[in-house]
Amino acid sequence: MVEELAAYWHSRWLFERCLAILYLVAFIVALNQFVPLLGEHGLEPVPRFVREVPFRASPSLFFFFPTDRAFNLAAWAGIILSLIAFSGAPQRRHALVGASVWAGLWALYLSFMNVGQTFYGFGWESLLLEAGFFTIFAGTSSTAPHLFLNLIYRWTLFRVMFGAGLIKIRGDSCWRDLTCLDYYFETQPIPNPLSWYFHHLPKPILHSGVAFNHFAELAVPFAFFLPQPYCGVAGLITIVFQLTLIVSGNLSWLNWLTLVLAFSTLDRRWLSWLPVRVPELHPISVAHRVVAYGLAIVVAVLSVPPVLNMLSSQQLMNTSFNVLQIVNTYGAFGSVTRERYEIAIEGTDEESVSDQTVWREYLFRGKPGEPSRMPVQIAPYHLRLDWLMWFAAMSGPEDYPWFPPLLVKLLGGDKAILGLLRSNPFPQHPPRWIRAQRYLYRFTTPSERRQTGDWWKREPAGVYFPPVQLQKSTDGK
Repeated sequence: MVEELAAYWHSRWLFERCLAILYLVAFIVALNQFVPLLGEHGLEPVPRFVREVPFRASPSLFFFFPTDRAFNLAAWAGIILSLIAFSGAPQRRHALVGASVWAGLWALYLSFMNVGQTFYGFGWESLLLEAGFFTIFAGTSSTAPHLFLNLIYRWTLFRVMFGAGLIKIRGDSCWRDLTCLDYYFETQPIPNPLSWYFHHLPKPILHSGVAFNHFAELAVPFAFFLPQPYCGVAGLITIVFQLTLIVSGNLSWLNWLTLVLAFSTLDRRWLSWLPVRVPELHPISVAHRVVAYGLAIVVAVLSVPPVLNMLSSQQLMNTSFNVLQIVNTYGAFGSVTRERYEIAIEGTDEESVSDQTVWREYLFRGKPGEPSRMPVQIAPYHLRLDWLMWFAAMSGPEDYPWFPPLLVKLLGGDKAILGLLRSNPFPQHPPRWIRAQRYLYRFTTPSERRQTGDWWKREPAGVYFPPVQLQKSTDGK
């Protein structure tokens, strides 16, 4: 039995290192962005959140320390623990040492997510927590991987893939008539440098891509639970599928983590090329077996709501059914937008505004701005404000309470918020007025790109937020 399970030692080794890297990315994102967005003076301040929401509804260490100092210290602690986990040193020492490191990572990131509100409302946040929670029970590197834990990883992978497939086939008609990729590469949240080229692929290739999507998400996941080599082949198909998504857009670490989960389907026949030596393995202890069996029972019980959700015609997407963010339901792009709208935030230092006012635009790091700029590659890093700006462009500012505070911050020259942007058109002093315009963006055609060098063309689509200025106090300040 030890020899049979030892076949997945390479899989566990690779999974843990890659998971540690993704935790590292997540905590770097928190270090760079949490305070401007959610800090004491952020767009959605955590101190206000913890006053209004009880701890039991959203447990987080920050209920006790809702301060910017605590947010930054927790992010640094997560970075350090991620590097320690990546080194593999805790896993080589003792099961409890390794478990403590993974538990620390999970507890810290759960603390960020559970108070992160709109800016942490993404499926890949809970997916990272779920995978991280299960890894607490992985054991040491000198014991064989436990069968139940390997199956739990595969069950997580199944829910990610099959849930995404169901939400698509039940959702937008373009998934059924195979035309969704005619729009997706242009209208996805943050295109990357290759998105333009994918968008201009011949229509038969794009339609075949949708068919492959359905195969990868609706048929292949059932093979995750077959014996080798079939589950390994299914895992490799999933990895190839995720790689196509990685090279064609920026979806944070969603595709990267899904790919990492697929390592659980690969035994030594697929991973013998790794430059690591398998140590002498010891049998799994009785205590570890008992814990693994207990975990399997917990996962089975918590899986009831996600399974019922997947079977429901009213399937929810990216939803957690418990405050610990484990055994969740997933899904992405149940609908695909046909047109891309972007919000351009503009300011002016003129005393008053008129039709002749000259406006200068704030430029973001990831989201499209000037048409001549090539789309950027940022994933697995995540630009939270850029991503939310994509959502905001789909409806009015009344649906996004954080948007007016963003304009107020820019009018006040807030350095933390300005640090999230690529350029500040008012480096000397803040603008007197600010507004937001809506634009329709389209990829240029190959001929237009040859003529102009532009990646995008845009046309005005109306006012998103009218010109406003900070109200002066009675003493004129």
